[in-house]
Amino acid sequence: MPTSAPESDAGFDPDAHLDTVTQIIASLRPLIQADGGDVEFLELTDAGVIRVKLKGACVGCPSASMTLRDGIERSVREKVPGITGIEALDS
Repeated sequence: MPTSAPESDAGFDPDAHLDTVTQIIASLRPLIQADGGDVEFLELTDAGVIRVKLKGACVGCPSASMTLRDGIERSVREKVPGITGIEALDS
């Protein structure tokens, strides 16, 4: 007898939140650029993970992880339910 998956397993729909995530990141970019860095949005995964690429002074900066977590991730989580984290990719 087939069973349906519980609603909690339905997953995160990145398409439903893509515009909001990209707008929030775009609004934060001038703050990051003011310190000589930059951030490029790459993708929003089905698991609710934001993937970005750090540029400029952010590359190798010891404060970059704090900027990602406490700046970008926190700002997006306030507006988008289901965000589970943020990752900086090399390419």
